[in-house]
Amino acid sequence: MVRWQKKAAAVGAALVLVAALGACSSSGGKQEEQNSGGSGGNVADTPRMKVAFITHAAPGDTFWDLVRRGAEAAAKKDNVELQYSAAPEGADQANLVQTAIDSKVDGIAVTLAKADAMQANVKKAADGGIPVVALNGGIEAWKQTGALGYFGQDERIAGQAAGEKLTQLGAKKAVCVIQEQGHVGLEARCQGVKDKFPNSEKIYITGTDMPGSTTTMTSKLQQDKSIDYVVTLGAPFAMAAVQAVKDAGSSAKIGTFDTNKDLVGAIKDGKVQWAVDQQPYLQGYLAVDSLWLYKTNGNTIGGGQATLTGPAFIDKDNVAAVEKFAAGGTR
Repeated sequence: MVRWQKKAAAVGAALVLVAALGACSSSGGKQEEQNSGGSGGNVADTPRMKVAFITHAAPGDTFWDLVRRGAEAAAKKDNVELQYSAAPEGADQANLVQTAIDSKVDGIAVTLAKADAMQANVKKAADGGIPVVALNGGIEAWKQTGALGYFGQDERIAGQAAGEKLTQLGAKKAVCVIQEQGHVGLEARCQGVKDKFPNSEKIYITGTDMPGSTTTMTSKLQQDKSIDYVVTLGAPFAMAAVQAVKDAGSSAKIGTFDTNKDLVGAIKDGKVQWAVDQQPYLQGYLAVDSLWLYKTNGNTIGGGQATLTGPAFIDKDNVAAVEKFAAGGTR
């Protein structure tokens, strides 16, 4: 937690600088309105940039909608042409990086959930003079790739915070549900949970098969009646867990990582107890904005360290403050 608080200052400094530079940009004439999609908001008068934004998003995972909206908001402000693409498999994602290199983009923002598959091509981009920033996954590996910065949370620390939460709430036994095998960040979350709450175990589901995921969780709860907490690692899977608890006739409670509009509503209604929020919108926004700052003003963010966007908890005590942003699709 202390580490996150230190990095909060870096985020705040970056946003102050963005505001200052934005005040020096164009004043919102007709051309700026066209570039901003007709919103009438100011758009930077810096040269048009082309940024490739490459993630490991799986189809249907609404978490990535939030990341993308943040990236698009920054791109709109910064006069950036954003080229978004995604591939769940590391090799395919690495190929997307190569495509971005071949397209001679001005910058690359990339997730490194499967860093071993990604490192060579990301380093190739950085060594070739294309600035790269990492986000969301790969906090242990981003420096080796030559990336300028990292925006996300330390997944092990976030998992430990969740484990401490379970202890505080008096949980007896937890199951940590991983929706994508081989994803280092998800494994780190569950390991962090176990660090602070030893009576927990992992199960694996296939995140792209929601009915099958619900069935797997239902079966686990039916087999082990001592489980009184299900910890999922994404908002859609928390909603599936709500159904699984019902189908299993279990009294287990649910906590999760990450949010979306439905999940915020589920916390408000008491169906889900809490969520660990890593602020995905902010990750997308800072990744694009940092590339613009680097290209236009030579700035880097984080002082050579990761800029942490979480963890923070959303529960019944503060969900009302988050609800209005979730309704707008940004939390």
